[in-house]
Amino acid sequence: MTKKLFLPSMLPILAAILSISLIVPAPASALVTAFRQAIAEGVAEHEDMAEFYRDRAFEPIWTRNEDAARRNALLMALEGAANHGLPAGRYDPDALRAAFMDADNPYSRGQAEIMASAMFLRYAHDVQSGILDPGEVVREIHRDLPRRDPTDLLQSLVDADPYEVMRALPPAHPEYLRLQRELLRLTRMANEGGWGASVYGGRLELGDRGQSVVQLRDRLIRMGYMERSATAVFDADMEAAVQRFQSAHGLLADGVAGSSTIEEVNIGLDTRLRQVILAMERQRWMNWEDPERGSRHVLVNIPDYHAYVIDNEEVTFETRVVVGATPSNRVTPEFSDTMEHMVINPSWYVPRSITIGEYLPQMQANPAAAGHLDLLQGGRQVSRAGIDFSQYTASTFPFDLRQGPGPSNALGRVKFMFPNRHNIYLHDTPSRNLFARETRAYSHGCVRVHRPLELAYHLLARQESQPQSYFDRILHSGQETQVDLVQQIPVHIVYWTAFVTPEGELNFRRDIYGRDRALWTAMEQAGVELPIVAS
Repeated sequence: MTKKLFLPSMLPILAAILSISLIVPAPASALVTAFRQAIAEGVAEHEDMAEFYRDRAFEPIWTRNEDAARRNALLMALEGAANHGLPAGRYDPDALRAAFMDADNPYSRGQAEIMASAMFLRYAHDVQSGILDPGEVVREIHRDLPRRDPTDLLQSLVDADPYEVMRALPPAHPEYLRLQRELLRLTRMANEGGWGASVYGGRLELGDRGQSVVQLRDRLIRMGYMERSATAVFDADMEAAVQRFQSAHGLLADGVAGSSTIEEVNIGLDTRLRQVILAMERQRWMNWEDPERGSRHVLVNIPDYHAYVIDNEEVTFETRVVVGATPSNRVTPEFSDTMEHMVINPSWYVPRSITIGEYLPQMQANPAAAGHLDLLQGGRQVSRAGIDFSQYTASTFPFDLRQGPGPSNALGRVKFMFPNRHNIYLHDTPSRNLFARETRAYSHGCVRVHRPLELAYHLLARQESQPQSYFDRILHSGQETQVDLVQQIPVHIVYWTAFVTPEGELNFRRDIYGRDRALWTAMEQAGVELPIVAS
């Protein structure tokens, strides 16, 4: 048998094939085909593919005869990108199809291979974990995006049915699927002419007549809140439709179409489509692989002014909340963390920003001001006697402020702690009047809870046989007491201006912090487009 020789002259060629940079010069050797050269050149421009193709010795996954299912699955997914509110122009299935069709030599097949992988990874990145890095657009959004490893994504196409891989890329959470249905419904509505004429005139209520009533009737019918009718009178059916509309838009559901209701009724379909597309993007930011969202979790929706306990996607508790006020230094941030304990009869350690921004000027004007607060230095209480507050500035003030437990404590009777760098938590409040208001953005950033004791009972029910009596006994002691939660609970503070209830009711909320405006500008810059819509 003839022994094959390994010649030293072959080493540079093998080194070029196996190099980390994967940049392969055009060699004459038959050991490196034109196809593999094209793959290597393309991978050099797409570093996230390098490991995958290196481990496969540059073997293709898209361009062989047996890869037809992968090609078709990818092209179908790209053609449906607009159904996810994605920037369809950045994938271009027509260009990819043409590349496959024109791949009539080894080098062009290699180029088509790299184009397909690059397009797949871009689409997978966008549909799986979002188009934007939201914290770069709005600094108060703090999300650890669930970006997947490119090598794992490509390997999944080798290991599994490609159609199943494509179907598994978008979030599987029910809220995302409900929003997608609404996106398609609103798009159809847009193509059919929108919601019709806007409503002109002032307040409308039971018994009113006239052109404004007809305009309101027609718009409510087109929106789906009212059955088809020829009435020109604001009757009981219209009153019920207005109430349904108000409930779905976070308004006081009194059945009277006042100025705020008419304003919401007149918001165009284009704006509502933007809100739904942004809502889908926000769901992608939370598309975690593991159960980070939690089978049991607390959801605080800032513009909805509500907090919910959700067990296995069912709301088991809800309460009104007050959130951060609109000055930029007071808005409530978006983030997720884990609730570890509650504190009954809490002390309030005044945040430094409030101490120097609000209380120091008061004490400088009147040394007796803020007398309900303890003065602390190095964690120990000190006397105010003889202190000249006027000698201090915001940067030199050496004291901290604390309010002890009691009925007038700013945190009320209980606070719910999920320690985080933003110093945000849920808590009771003695200022109960704010919960009756339709708009409830008045806090310094923390979330004030309307039904804090009921929330405490609900959370303790899984670890105490008599949660209310257990809680009340500690409360009546007047002593500050930390109660650890046996089952720690994920808390998600979100900003959803559009969401769909499990019953299928599409809801909208006002963009109280202007975050939708900023995010939509970034989405447009990324190439997201709306259908041409009427009002």
